Amino acid sequence: MELGQPSWWSDALTHLGEDELLGPILQKYPDGGLEGRGDVFSTIVRAIVGQQISVLAADAVWGRLETYVGTITPEHIRKKTPEQLATCGLSRSKASYIHGLAVNSEHLLTFEWEEHTDEEIHRHLTSFRGVGPWTSEMVCIFALLRPDVFSIGDIGLIKAVKLLDPAVETKAQVVETAKRWAPYRTAACWYLWRMLDPVPVEY
Repeated sequence: MELGQPSWWSDALTHLGEDELLGPILQKYPDGGLEGRGDVFSTIVRAIVGQQISVLAADAVWGRLETYVGTITPEHIRKKTPEQLATCGLSRSKASYIHGLAVNSEHLLTFEWEEHTDEEIHRHLTSFRGVGPWTSEMVCIFALLRPDVFSIGDIGLIKAVKLLDPAVETKAQVVETAKRWAPYRTAACWYLWRMLDPVPVEY
């Protein structure tokens, strides 16, 4: 599993920099980029924390969770009950999902990520309670550094594409527009989020 900047990042910048929609965005935000930390479990938990709430609210809950349990590892999470985890601001269902992932972490994490396609990884991840398509896609982007992931379930990405191209109105049109950024849609996602938030998104 790669750490730091993905090996394909410079190729992605070259590709996206030539795009008439995203090229100006790359020029506007020349600093920073996607950085892999190689921690699938922490990324999954952070994505679950962020499900269906604002970035600011998610950051606040994540901070309380880290303060309460320490480094986000299966071992630390298992020491708490779902009810205790919920005191950090998690919903009861999210607390249950996170605790369940910690309990089942061996099956979750002993998976040959590099040997499988994106689709196979999604099938593996979404077999666990609390991990839907969006959460799986965040893992593929932020932990596994897969180069060509686009999450149509992400409200921010939909908003950003519509800002770039006001002619886009439907999700199907968003997906079609995003095809122009293949095979580096992951990098496109990073810049689309960057358009909307002064602090780069990370999970």
